[in-house]
Amino acid sequence: MTVITVVGSINLDFVATGSKLPEPGETVTGATLAIHPGGKGANQALAARRLGAEVRLIGRVGADAMADQALALLRADGVDLTGVGVDAAAPTGAALIAVDAEGENQIMVASGANAALTPDLLPDVVDGALICQLEVPLETVAAAVARATGFVCVNLAPANLAIDDAVLRRADLLVVNEGEAGDYGRRLHGLPGVVAVTWGSRGAGLLRDGVRVATAEPPEVDAVDTTGAGDTFVGALVVAMLEGMAPAEALRFACAAGALTATKAGAQTALPWRAEVEAVLGR
Repeated sequence: MTVITVVGSINLDFVATGSKLPEPGETVTGATLAIHPGGKGANQALAARRLGAEVRLIGRVGADAMADQALALLRADGVDLTGVGVDAAAPTGAALIAVDAEGENQIMVASGANAALTPDLLPDVVDGALICQLEVPLETVAAAVARATGFVCVNLAPANLAIDDAVLRRADLLVVNEGEAGDYGRRLHGLPGVVAVTWGSRGAGLLRDGVRVATAEPPEVDAVDTTGAGDTFVGALVVAMLEGMAPAEALRFACAAGALTATKAGAQTALPWRAEVEAVLGR
């Protein structure tokens, strides 16, 4: 299978789980704290790796103890980390995540070393497949996409309307959730590639030029924490498409992988293995 290069963020997630999410200005007490590796780039890299792909990650961490924790599962599961550099001037990225009893979450990210992932740290050519997100500088995403020689997926999250239209036109696959799809609007129409839109527990659709060409629903699961489910969907969909699955089958595979992620706490700690996804699909 084609090697997947992920250019993106690496964080350590601090997850507080409580009875409800706070309203603006409100303090909610009685939560429990857990610390997990995270970051959209790292999550998507590990998701693709656990689903059977050869994966290398290009990113940036700080010269601190958090870096070891943030990279632990990636290293243990065989993601190529030779493209991950250490920045002496910035801390490892951190995400502060609040999760309620139904598994819904709120996330605030302190980018740290992720903001120091500049285009000069990328290889001149990115062979194989490429996955990017928008938790690193937009100029770095644009440079990675421009240097890619193969399949390109861009997860347009978190939404940033300053993204260059050239990135949208080059991508073979763009992935957005329902809110992000509304933010980008008609910029997602008339593109050469396809757009995957996720609708949470209602599944996902694949669109070409604004016309839906495939849909899929996730299996019913008991959601514990939705953190990382969207990242798993991205990694799974890319793996499925690279394997040549038909659009509806690829979406079904990605929805199942994302749903399984929501059944466990944390992001990377919850990412499913290929056998688990195949089992829930009855294969």
